[in-house]
Amino acid sequence: MTGPMLLDPRDTRPRARAVLHDCLALQRRFAFEPEHVADALRRGVDPAGLVGAKSVTDLERDAEALARCGARLLRLGTRGYPPRLARLADAPGVLAIRGEAHVLGLRSVAIVGARAPTVYGRSLATRLADGLARAGLLVVSGLARGIDACAHRGALAAGGYTLAFLGHGPERIYPPEHVRLASEIAESGALVSELPVGTPPLAHCFPLRNRLISGLCEAVIVVEARLRSGSLVTARHAAEQGVDVFAVPGPVDAPTSRGTLALLRDGVAPVAEAEDVLRALRPPVEPVAAGPPRAAAAPDDPLEARVLAVLAEAPRSPDDLAAELAIAPERLVRALVELEIAGRVRVDRDGRLRRMA
Repeated sequence: MTGPMLLDPRDTRPRARAVLHDCLALQRRFAFEPEHVADALRRGVDPAGLVGAKSVTDLERDAEALARCGARLLRLGTRGYPPRLARLADAPGVLAIRGEAHVLGLRSVAIVGARAPTVYGRSLATRLADGLARAGLLVVSGLARGIDACAHRGALAAGGYTLAFLGHGPERIYPPEHVRLASEIAESGALVSELPVGTPPLAHCFPLRNRLISGLCEAVIVVEARLRSGSLVTARHAAEQGVDVFAVPGPVDAPTSRGTLALLRDGVAPVAEAEDVLRALRPPVEPVAAGPPRAAAAPDDPLEARVLAVLAEAPRSPDDLAAELAIAPERLVRALVELEIAGRVRVDRDGRLRRMA
């Protein structure tokens, strides 16, 4: 099968360079007004006629930045542009892609949620991503702190594909502590941005990014969200785009549950495990059983060993577990994620943590 028609910024042939410059100019001029360029490109209008006069020096500087970070460009209307994005009235005229461009053609589900989630939310996001990835779906999110990062890591740990839409220029990574995670995503998935080189991660960039997260996917899962949350913006985009929305129920008195409870009141379907989503897709996708634990030996991390010792007595809620261990709930997050991925701990439907045999 022929792959996507990607523009490589390292290609110095005159014709290829001219097309690259036109695409970079489109990004610079229309990135925040995608609806103005999408219709023209669909009608076959020459990009050169849309951008007018260009500064070759500036465009060459952009091309060099793309080459340094390994990004290539994909223009609307060319082979390999994802059909689900192409159908949007405000489809991006140009996408910059770092990684494996072919994953944009896979069936995909988005997982989004709070940037400061609870241990429960982190664990659920990781488990959902694991199940979706094992079933062969692309897990899509936004590389943000919290639930987004758990979704990406859960898919990677399962050996699956994941994709992150960026709310800034393609040569940047935000937040900075996710540089390593971004590198891992690009190795087996993709980092994608519609914004031109040099665009900083400003507040108004992320709602624009969120429409792409929902637009590429067949479903969006919201795992914890406050009432004024970017995740609810993604859910609204999904509803407008005809994309199914699911929400993970959470404790009714938790601030991070208010957004998901509002979605559930509005009729959004609840989800507790990946199978709930896989079987709701059209056509449905068969779940894949989790593989054996990654290691049978006792954990090296002392905190993981303490967690397992307490859970050996009886299941606990994350908050009760943190209290019994006399540590802040945030310190539990890494240990719980690692133990769940290894198959040593699972989250019951009531939210309690249980040690597995």
